[in-house]
Amino acid sequence: MNVRLRDGFLTDEFEVGIEEFVDFAQRHPELMDGTKIRCPCNDRKCQNQSFQELDIVRFHLAKNGFVRDYYVWYKHGEPVLQQTSNQNVPRSVESDVAIEYAQPNNACQAMLMDVIGPSFNPNVIEDIPNLATQELYEMLKASKQEVWPGNPYGHSKLSAVARLLNLKAKHHFSERCFDDICQFLSELLPENNVMTDSFYSTKKLMQGLGLPVEKIHCCINGCMIYWGEDSELISCKFCNHPRYKRHHASNRQKTNVPHKNMYYFPLTPRLQRLYASKATANDMRWHKEHNTEEGVMRHCSDSPAWKHFDQIYPSFAVESRNVRLGLCTYGFQPFGQTGQQYSSWPVIVTPYNLPPYMCMKDEYMFLSIIVPGPRNPKEKLDVFLQPLIAELKHLWEVGVKTYDVSSKKNFQMRATLMWTISDFPAYSMLSGWSTAGKLACPYCMENSDAFSLSKGGKISWFDNHRKFLPMEHPFRRNKKAFRKGQTVLKGAPPIRSGVEILELIENYGFKKVTEIDADKINAQIPKNCHCGWKKRSIFWDLPYWKTNLIRHNLDAMHIEKNFFDNIFNTIMNVEGKTKDNAKSREDLKEFCSRPELHRNETTNKFPKACYSLEKDAKEALCKWLKELRFPNGYASNMGRCVDMKKHKLFGMKSHDCHRYLRKLKNNCMRGNHSSGRGSQSLGRGRGRIQQFFSGNNTTNVLPHSPICTEDTFASPPPDTPVLSAGDIPSSSHSAPAGNVSSIPPISGGTSDAIAASTTAGFSQSMPSMETNDKIFIRPTLDNKQFIPSASRRIGKIFKEKLVEEGIKWSKVPSNMKEYY
Repeated sequence: MNVRLRDGFLTDEFEVGIEEFVDFAQRHPELMDGTKIRCPCNDRKCQNQSFQELDIVRFHLAKNGFVRDYYVWYKHGEPVLQQTSNQNVPRSVESDVAIEYAQPNNACQAMLMDVIGPSFNPNVIEDIPNLATQELYEMLKASKQEVWPGNPYGHSKLSAVARLLNLKAKHHFSERCFDDICQFLSELLPENNVMTDSFYSTKKLMQGLGLPVEKIHCCINGCMIYWGEDSELISCKFCNHPRYKRHHASNRQKTNVPHKNMYYFPLTPRLQRLYASKATANDMRWHKEHNTEEGVMRHCSDSPAWKHFDQIYPSFAVESRNVRLGLCTYGFQPFGQTGQQYSSWPVIVTPYNLPPYMCMKDEYMFLSIIVPGPRNPKEKLDVFLQPLIAELKHLWEVGVKTYDVSSKKNFQMRATLMWTISDFPAYSMLSGWSTAGKLACPYCMENSDAFSLSKGGKISWFDNHRKFLPMEHPFRRNKKAFRKGQTVLKGAPPIRSGVEILELIENYGFKKVTEIDADKINAQIPKNCHCGWKKRSIFWDLPYWKTNLIRHNLDAMHIEKNFFDNIFNTIMNVEGKTKDNAKSREDLKEFCSRPELHRNETTNKFPKACYSLEKDAKEALCKWLKELRFPNGYASNMGRCVDMKKHKLFGMKSHDCHRYLRKLKNNCMRGNHSSGRGSQSLGRGRGRIQQFFSGNNTTNVLPHSPICTEDTFASPPPDTPVLSAGDIPSSSHSAPAGNVSSIPPISGGTSDAIAASTTAGFSQSMPSMETNDKIFIRPTLDNKQFIPSASRRIGKIFKEKLVEEGIKWSKVPSNMKEYY
């Protein structure tokens, strides 16, 4: 495969290779969907799974490259593992089997290969696989067994059953209807057919492909689950609520129906499957075998917490195939659009043995538990975690016999949970530390300096951070910039180890929520002892949990969203959402030295803050956000979140808030908005552009709206020259003239950065050099010009413009030099 990029630009060889691939794929129409072909790019939405138009495939390949290890185009008609002329090595049995099972004419075999790996070879085995792995191998045999010998379409027993299950899910067949269809098909087919005759036999056949799931009955109030020793109870041992629903007199149903169910997906089979496939077996050792660099953390295995665990448990660390796991949970409302309040909590487990480009993909995030609603489980989340904790304890203490297809050997696989990941409220549910009140900080604990606002009535942690500064830092002695008239001389509180925390919890006498009378005892202890703990977390049952250097991580994206909402609503002065209100101004007068924000005694009104936008600036900002466009997958359409009437944002996702704070805030929030300087800057920006590019021909312009990229919105000096779209030379591949979709210029009271970026680059459908935007132009159906090719020519013109204007190359910002 040719090299895709060289010095950041797309190579000519790779462009030629893309055309050769497209021509080859078109010569096999039997594998096409009309005019579309499978897109083999490395984007997770494609990877030979989706059909796309030819020009979109070209663009995807130029942007993302081919999917990993896709050197033989077997999904597009190329024979698998063909020997070249200079390779006289005879094919092995493994190659023959791989060719046999990789043929694309059998969809069920392709599905099986996706499950157990494209390089699977059942004939080359040194050890006998365990039972779980053997079931997968038996499924391959079922995929070759024909429904009846000589059927014209070549349907196998597995493919026919899979098709029926697909129809059942699509058209909502009942089980009785499915049974009747199976029996009718058995009558129609020849006598020697192997078609299943019922829904039960169909599920029994397909269970080898799927993963086991346990449906566990729960108390309707979330007090307990009927599992383990409590599986035979018929009422809740905490609240005495019956386990099953009452039968009506007119109902002859004999089956007991529980009030609530939870679903548990065992973890062990999925971890074993990672070693049963050659697609992942080798990568499960990546954390141990990858190259490391001192002082650089590319993966969790480079972190001090990982290395600390290896030092504490060397017997576990010596086997590189042992699995390290992370757990995360977050609540969501599946019926939010209907207005029904229903809070469901999925628990997801991720293996960290895999390299970074794999362990964060969807297919390696294992859904383990679905905690049912409709109410938030809060501290009773531990009730639903019992099956998972029990399995994790077994995987740590005993392990499970697992077949490693990469070495053709069985080994005893063990696993450990390294840490959890959650937002701040969920951290309270997992750890047992209360995140409400003055003791909410899990680091300061009882050493917190939080205080109550006298007018607002809320808890504030303002000025709690200075104690973490070095003792000689001047901020510690500053009496004006922080709390009025106060200095901070004490140091930061010490970090407590897990052993110390567990000993403290046990000394207090906290119980797990799964124990009798735990609610009463746990509620009384914080009142008597003045501590922030509210329960004994179930994670302390893991033997190694107390020795972990890091046990809980906070998801910065959720915290970032809350921060964004408060800041943006305050700047936009959204009624009911802004934090700048009369009570906060009164508290500001008491705790801070900000006389410019105090109430005017003459008018009895509060002055407008310098960070609040005027009406015209709000309109300009909202209009700019509404018409802003991003590359696919970079961010969602923020235009749908803009309310032009009320001048506010709604429905912003966590990722959108992250993008806004990381890339857009400098353009939107810089400068004195309330003074109208944005309008003056807008005029200056237009004048500079017209003066610099007077007389340029702007007829040949590439289409589509401007798109922001990862490197947008840095801030070079304001006098950096600007490159317009008119400087792109015309060529045979240029798009038709006049097809320009651009963001209209902003007018009125906005910031210098918004004005410059809008007028200088966006108004000409090209990014602005004023804000150091990189060029990202999507090709259309009649435009085969790819990104780096256009950028290369633009870079040459940029340097020529610098020479004409007498601007030295040394004056150009370094990040601009790197790109152009």
